[in-house]
Amino acid sequence: LWVGRLSPEKRPAEFIALVQHLRSAGHQLVGLMVGDGPERFAMEELARELHIDEDVRFVGKQEQMEDILAVSDVFLLPSEYESFGLAALEAMAARSVVISTNAGGLSEINIQGETGYMADVGDVAAMSEYAIGLLSDDAKLEAMKEKAYEQAKRFDIHNIIPVYEKLYSRFCRLECEA
Repeated sequence: LWVGRLSPEKRPAEFIALVQHLRSAGHQLVGLMVGDGPERFAMEELARELHIDEDVRFVGKQEQMEDILAVSDVFLLPSEYESFGLAALEAMAARSVVISTNAGGLSEINIQGETGYMADVGDVAAMSEYAIGLLSDDAKLEAMKEKAYEQAKRFDIHNIIPVYEKLYSRFCRLECEA
């Protein structure tokens, strides 16, 4: 599953390349691209050129993401930059293993080898290896899905707001004392 704006900084071509690698490795799958943007036509054309247009579905913007996330085993996030990675966190909350770049704040939520995997920006080969490994080992996939869900619960509003309140309180005290 890939979700986002179809724009260069989100690197949607890497998702299509990953689907091609997985198909070449013998995996039967449908790569779902959710979102729209200036690169959509080019991505549809790329899928045709690579002869995987039957394996990649472009569904545009969707309102009921929880339904889509619920049927996804792997969520790919190859972005050049993510300030926090809310999309990754939402995928983890739906028990989807995230394979992301190590850009921006993604390393704050995606724990390498436990809740998902991270690779350098542009390293499609590493992302493919991670995905093939997960899709070839049901026990590992299920264990990582559960760990991803547990990690997402750490960021639940009831858990995270007290952390921010404590942080803000500490900074307010420092500023008031200065």
